[in-house]
Amino acid sequence: MKSILKDAWILFAITAVAGVLLAVVNEVTKEPIARQKEAQVSAACRAVFADAAEFVPETAPAERPEYAAWQSEYPRDTVDEVYSARNAEGEPLGYVLNVTNKEGYGGNIRFSMGIRTDGTLNGVAILETAETPGLGLQAEEVLVPQFADRKPEAQFVLVKGGGAAAENEVDAISSATITTKAFVNGVNAGMAYYHAVYGSAK
Repeated sequence: MKSILKDAWILFAITAVAGVLLAVVNEVTKEPIARQKEAQVSAACRAVFADAAEFVPETAPAERPEYAAWQSEYPRDTVDEVYSARNAEGEPLGYVLNVTNKEGYGGNIRFSMGIRTDGTLNGVAILETAETPGLGLQAEEVLVPQFADRKPEAQFVLVKGGGAAAENEVDAISSATITTKAFVNGVNAGMAYYHAVYGSAK
């Protein structure tokens, strides 16, 4: 009996010490991780809105009255943050949306997209992806450039085998259709959110 109690106390002590150590590590690393994420988002904003002087956080998307209706139409996407992109005089140039799509082959795909007040998509910048190396990770090289300076009259559509010519057509990554589709769907969701919330305020 004494041996069992002794072992139980030893196990309890080890568990307690481990818990304290984990809490300390979490506290020590929390701020650097937050700063790293903030720097990543800031760099992405610059990438999709190079001529903006500042980026001002907008009301949290989920708190907007339009969000529920938008979410019901795009259940596999979320708009995580929105920033107003402004010039040196504080005048709005457009918005930066941070979007997460949950249809990626390897998991969630998170990216920023910059949209001007006239509805032109400046481009997209990848924030996070876990797609297959050599296939899905080609998104940075193959997909991102295709969304630069586009103003489609309709939603973006996926074109297989190359040859995308129309303003709303996007060439798929070879052998990575799922990844391409996730990006296209995510961008379409972001554009729809922009038009639902800010399009009438042009």
